[in-house]
Amino acid sequence: MTARRTFVRRTALAATTGVAALVLAACGGDDGGHDMGSMESGSGASASTSASASAEAGEHNDADVDFATEMIQHHRQAVEMADLAADRASSQEVKDLATKIKGAQDPEIKTMSGWLTSWGEEVPEDMSSSMPGMDHDMSSSMPGMMGSEDMGKLDKASGAEFDEMFLDMMVQHHEGAVEMAKTEKADGKYSPAVKLADGVITAQTAEIGQMNKMLGKS
Repeated sequence: MTARRTFVRRTALAATTGVAALVLAACGGDDGGHDMGSMESGSGASASTSASASAEAGEHNDADVDFATEMIQHHRQAVEMADLAADRASSQEVKDLATKIKGAQDPEIKTMSGWLTSWGEEVPEDMSSSMPGMDHDMSSSMPGMMGSEDMGKLDKASGAEFDEMFLDMMVQHHEGAVEMAKTEKADGKYSPAVKLADGVITAQTAEIGQMNKMLGKS
């Protein structure tokens, strides 16, 4: 009799434990499901918002690609011209200006190359060192770009002749860059590119005034 009562108690306890486990599992499943769903929903929304913000910040159009591609080549020629001033210019003012131009445009070349890479676009090859003159002729359609003949003359000049030639050519070069930058401001969509274009307009317009003054034109 005692054994039978013990058996009944155990059976009842097992049944109670089983029911309790089922209830807990059901509750836990509901709560966990809601929590997990909430977490997944939250993380999904967060990722979506982040991706959307990133996409918005990175939006660009064909005008931005053209600006970066062409301005890289344009800047490279300006840097090449500035490099010549180091041992050919006679005026310290010209040398200082050349150093300033190179110091501003070298970093911009790197910045714009980074944009093109991030957009999956090709960064234009720098052919000036391997094939002198070719890059100038290929890019002659860009406003303010010097042809290989002009660059050859500048390369052979020195002293006061170099100073005047450098300033004349750089004024034209800067005017072309300003024109390109204005096109980017009007048609571009990528805000960092538009901002860089605005900086080009401000800085190079000021340098045009400085160079014209050095040439005695203003």
